[in-house]
Amino acid sequence: MNTTPDSDRHAYNAAFYELGLRWCWDEDTWRDLTSIGCEDSRIKTYLQQHQAHLLTAYEPDFLVRLIRDAKARCQETLGGSAAHAIDWKAFQGTQVGV
Repeated sequence: MNTTPDSDRHAYNAAFYELGLRWCWDEDTWRDLTSIGCEDSRIKTYLQQHQAHLLTAYEPDFLVRLIRDAKARCQETLGGSAAHAIDWKAFQGTQVGV
């Protein structure tokens, strides 16, 4: 699948929503993470820096696989749709039970 960096960020945000995680990678966060070359390392770094409490209950590699798999499903589902037009941060903030 041919993706752009911005579509990758939106796919991550869609994956977080799918997984019930109240995270949203904004442009600044994404820019910081893309300085890390490996996708797995990006996710692990984010977990260590912003969601470290999860690492007391889950293995980092398990969370990385979970997020990567959800991202791939979202990329397939969203394809070239208007997912980029969704303000994921606002969208997630309005969801009940998230």
